[in-house]
Amino acid sequence: MSSLSTNKERLSTSKEICARESEVLAKTQKLPYCPIAFKSGKGALLYDYEGKEYIDLLASASSANIGHGNEEVADAVREQMAKLAQFSIVYFSCKEPVEYAEKLIELYPGDNNKKVLFSTTGSESIDAAIKLVKGYTGRNKIISFNGAYHGSTFGAISISAISLNMRRKMGAMIPDVHHFNYPVCIRCPYGKCEESCNLECLKEIETAFSLYLPPEEVAAIFFEPIAGDAGIIVPPKKYVQALHELCKKHGILFVVDEIQQAWGRSGKFFAIENFDVEPDLIVMGKSSGGGLPMGIVMGKSEIMDSLDAPAHLFTMSGNSTVCAAALKMLEIFEREDLVEQSRVKGEYFKNKFLELQKKYPEIIKDVRGLGLSIGVDLCDKNTTTKIIYECQLNGLVLISLGESTLRVQPPLVITYEQMDKSIEIIEQSIKDLIDGKISDEALSVINGW
Repeated sequence: MSSLSTNKERLSTSKEICARESEVLAKTQKLPYCPIAFKSGKGALLYDYEGKEYIDLLASASSANIGHGNEEVADAVREQMAKLAQFSIVYFSCKEPVEYAEKLIELYPGDNNKKVLFSTTGSESIDAAIKLVKGYTGRNKIISFNGAYHGSTFGAISISAISLNMRRKMGAMIPDVHHFNYPVCIRCPYGKCEESCNLECLKEIETAFSLYLPPEEVAAIFFEPIAGDAGIIVPPKKYVQALHELCKKHGILFVVDEIQQAWGRSGKFFAIENFDVEPDLIVMGKSSGGGLPMGIVMGKSEIMDSLDAPAHLFTMSGNSTVCAAALKMLEIFEREDLVEQSRVKGEYFKNKFLELQKKYPEIIKDVRGLGLSIGVDLCDKNTTTKIIYECQLNGLVLISLGESTLRVQPPLVITYEQMDKSIEIIEQSIKDLIDGKISDEALSVINGW
């Protein structure tokens, strides 16, 4: 037996927890931002082991869309756990996953001729979607995009293109994956503006189809309706619709990754609804389990039934407890109209950042987003690192994406007072930066992406 004293005695402060974490948890699962350990939360507020309060602008990577410490969800989980924690739906049946699937199908854009496939994470569900599109079409090639982040399983890594550390030492990925430029209009590689744009980035794919990539061999295009980890990039509506039409023209399945953006994050239940197209498959994760692990693929029944078991199944996926939590979360979403709240609050919050940009144009270079999925570009990486460090010291959970984008994705239940306070903290951090009051220590503490 270990001679260490009990965890209760040892792990009672953020400093102790973070120090011990580095000794017992593999580093590959950490993108550290600040040595803070959270003990509890309520709504859009978090509390560390010293009792300090923080406003949460991250929502646990958009996986806590209804906020923290929800008693209704906790009660639903306790009640279900007391009856039957889980019994694998691989072999027998339970009511809760059936009810949850029915609810999800009602929410899918278009008709209700859809089915649901449960996994335990969004990454696993990406792998499921890869299997399904290949099984249904009989084709092997996949198209994805530069800057895409689809998860960390082998299939998800293969179609992602955002970090070299996701591929280093891994050897061969799954074959026949082709990456093209995502429509990043704020940094258009063709030097175009909206008025002069002729969808040059889409023409890249069309050119490939005519020269070296036979479209009749492409099973699917995997697309993020908002490129979250690339910097909360919102593509032009005309691009998304033209890409969808290109898929239909060549019999290519259009798969949207809603792992980060579903559940009202963009002001619509699914982000793809902002573009008025119906995808063939939707992949979900993060918030889908009401705080418990859940991954989902849903889509047209003929595609979903193109594989036979056990092509993609997991003992714990879609279990009764996680589905009970998800059903309660969905009830809360509908009762509190959280999708509309996200739209309205998102406009309010984005306007606050735009006002801040007018005051500090040398610091804030761009503000964009839909709903409560907002990206705020700052002038450079060091500036961004120092500002998020100062914000965290002053009670605001805020991280960055890419070189210099603030990731603003709070729980949808965030209050207007909390949004106003967040802006105050960010503005004070900007002032402190300008006045040279933020130590270079921030650059050694925060690593992140």
